[in-house]
Amino acid sequence: MPSTPKAEVDDLDLALLRALAQDARQSQRALAKKIEMSAPAVADRLARLERSGAIRGYRVDIDWAALGFPVVVYLAVTAGPGMDLSDIITAIRALPETEDMSVVTGSLDLLVRLRVRDHEHLRELLLAKIFQISGVQRTETFLSLADVEPENFAAAMLDQMSQRRAGAKKT
Repeated sequence: MPSTPKAEVDDLDLALLRALAQDARQSQRALAKKIEMSAPAVADRLARLERSGAIRGYRVDIDWAALGFPVVVYLAVTAGPGMDLSDIITAIRALPETEDMSVVTGSLDLLVRLRVRDHEHLRELLLAKIFQISGVQRTETFLSLADVEPENFAAAMLDQMSQRRAGAKKT
């Protein structure tokens, strides 16, 4: 998997990203006022951050439990010896229930986050689809009992980046 080149950002970019992390739906005019820039300057910076890949998109945060998919399952997948992991990744990615997937180190190859309606849905998904994927040697299933997410991960990381930049300027 190719790595993303590091985007060059300055203090104003970080301020803009922090404002977006708080509310990505605010207008460019509101962002400009918040970080004390002109709206055209904000538009230029947003376009540059999007082109560099620092901003990948603007998304809706859906409560899947409210829509009938309350069960989160982590699936550890181990590929058989000599199997092409990309084929397994492609097959799992094609499943609508796949919320997230990471290639990992250690005794397994993939860690997949699935979203299902209930245990019956999980059983059907495992038996009829995942266990049928060529190359999957072994799986281990972990049911999530609760999601504990940070208050605002993006804002906290951007604050840390700003503090490190400020500290580096003092030295």
